[in-house]
Amino acid sequence: MLFGHISDAAVMPEMNLVLRNIIKKALALDPFSLEPGSYPIDDNDVFMNVMSFETQSREQKCAELHHRYIDIQILLSGEEVIDYGVRNSAKNATVYSEADDYQLTDVIENCQTLSLTPSMFAIFMPYEPHKPGIAAEKGNSILKKAVIKVNLNLLTS
Repeated sequence: MLFGHISDAAVMPEMNLVLRNIIKKALALDPFSLEPGSYPIDDNDVFMNVMSFETQSREQKCAELHHRYIDIQILLSGEEVIDYGVRNSAKNATVYSEADDYQLTDVIENCQTLSLTPSMFAIFMPYEPHKPGIAAEKGNSILKKAVIKVNLNLLTS
């Protein structure tokens, strides 16, 4: 997992060049002004889902994890808490859905917490469980966020 402010993504030495370029392409589409929906970036290997929803309590959410796609989550508006864990820290996960590339779990061993404010991003690699959309201490808020889905093969080819 990697996180920061989108203004720093271009200069973060720990940021993979492929991911850096994908973030740049996604931001060029101006996700702040886009309506909710799915937007192609690079054929079927990279696409961006823009969404808006209300945060919920931690207990109302399940964590998700993916096997084939990297999640780059950019908060566009609102405040959000994300629980997350390291690779393989998801316990009691559901059966993996190959068609949708996800599993759900309600247990993240040694769970960590991240707070995002607008223009911050978090990158979750495959097998890293993450539970986005948790209400901040101030209470529920309406979020707008962009989730860029990146096929892991782009980093290994």
